[in-house]
Amino acid sequence: MAEAEKDDAMLSEAEAALKAVADQLHKLEIESLLSGEADGYDCFLEINSGAGGTESQDWAEILMRMYLRWASRRGFKAELIDENRGDEAGIKSATLKISGHNAYGWAKTETGVHRLVRISPFDSNARRHTSFSSVWVYPVIDDKIEIKVDEKDIHVDTMRSGGAGGQHVNKTESAVRFTHMPTGIVVKCQSSRSQHANRAEAMQMLKARLYEREIRLREEKADALNATKTDNAWGHQIRSYVLHPYQMVKDLRTDYETSDSKGVLDGDLDPFLSAALADRVKGRVEQA
Repeated sequence: MAEAEKDDAMLSEAEAALKAVADQLHKLEIESLLSGEADGYDCFLEINSGAGGTESQDWAEILMRMYLRWASRRGFKAELIDENRGDEAGIKSATLKISGHNAYGWAKTETGVHRLVRISPFDSNARRHTSFSSVWVYPVIDDKIEIKVDEKDIHVDTMRSGGAGGQHVNKTESAVRFTHMPTGIVVKCQSSRSQHANRAEAMQMLKARLYEREIRLREEKADALNATKTDNAWGHQIRSYVLHPYQMVKDLRTDYETSDSKGVLDGDLDPFLSAALADRVKGRVEQA
């Protein structure tokens, strides 16, 4: 209508509205990809330099700077949890905690080996070097876990309390022992003269033990996942960053690439993350 009436003001307004709708649609499309169980959590991002000494350690520090800038761009809070400095320059390893809505969901596809090709500033002969560093992303697990205990899973024994406390403590069966049949966890309480109070206390003790068990199992699972990390070497990389003889950053999983290597190293990672998320969802759909 604006074109037919040659109304430039209305045409500009319509184009701006369409662009706003397209931008919002793109954001909603990406958010729909973040539907994993832990996607909404904060995350830890661990960086480790590969073989190559100072050159790889410098590359690891460049990656750390890239992720810090990316977090800032997205409005996430980034905190340096641990850092092991290199002998001459760079870092041997570092761990960042990135906090914000869907932080893990956005960052999880960065797990893998990152490869850098450049003229090394540490080579007096100005030769081209290839360096590797690995990135490992895992969620910050919410500790607010509601433990549900089925009464039929508990075997209850009552007995007389032992020790000091007077005649009443020793003459009535106020002590309580709970055995959680599925796990074999046993707790006992005899702190009160009241069996009812001891039952309530024993239940709290049992829930605490089950909570501790859940945390331990999660840690063991994380360790098992950690053991699957790939080598920091050729053939295992997920992305290549080429700074010489030309400028290119290419994701080897999605084939997304850009010549704006400076922008990427300054934290412009969202196009790569979006492509990787879409590719992962597509793969799951095809598998299903």
